[in-house]
Amino acid sequence: MWWLSLRRIIPVALVAAIASPASAAQGDDPDWPCIQRKVPTLSLGQIWAGSELPDAAADWSKDAAIAALVTELAARRVPLAQAQQKIREYAESLPDGERKPRMHMLVQGLFDLLNRERSQIIAGIARYAHKQRDMAQFLRQEASAVDALRDKADADPNELELRNNRLAFQTRIFQERARSLSYVCEVPTLLEQRLFALAKTISEVLEAN
Repeated sequence: MWWLSLRRIIPVALVAAIASPASAAQGDDPDWPCIQRKVPTLSLGQIWAGSELPDAAADWSKDAAIAALVTELAARRVPLAQAQQKIREYAESLPDGERKPRMHMLVQGLFDLLNRERSQIIAGIARYAHKQRDMAQFLRQEASAVDALRDKADADPNELELRNNRLAFQTRIFQERARSLSYVCEVPTLLEQRLFALAKTISEVLEAN
C-alpha cells in the first residue's frame, strides 16, 4: 500500500518514525486506510430487529419532542447507559396508544441521524487518507533526492544536514497524522455500536409493553 511503500525508500534511520495503519485497506477500496471494513452506509435492517416501521416514522423530524430527543441520544458525549435510561423514561411517560408509533419515530430518527453522521465521517476519512497518500508521494520523492545528494562526493554537508532534518520533521508530521487517522477509523464502528444498542433498547421497551 502507499503508506508501506515508504519503507523501501526513506533512509533506515527514518523508517521507524513512520507509523502506518496496520493491515489497512480492507474491503473493495484499495485506498481505504482503516482496519475496519469500509461500509459507507447502513441499512435499517442491520440495527432494527423489530416490526417494519410505518411510513409515518419518517416524519420524526417534524415532531419537536422526538427531534430533540434524537439529537440528545445520538450525541456521543451522553453516556450510552444514560441514553438508554432516557429512552425507557420517555416510553413510560407516553400514553399506551402513543408509545408504539412514537418509539418507531424515535428509532427511525436515530437511524437517520447516526447513519448520516457515520457516512460523513467515512467520507472525511477518505479525504484525509488522500492527503496522506499525497504526503507519502512527496516523502518518497524527497527521500530519493536526499539519497542522491548523499551519494555525491562533492555534496555540501550543510545542505545535506538541512534536507535530512527537514525530511525527518516532515516524516514526524506524517506519523502524527497516521496516528490520528487510526483513532478516527474507530469512530464509524463506535457510532454503529451506539445505534445498535439504542435500537435494541427501544425494541425491548416495545416488547415489554
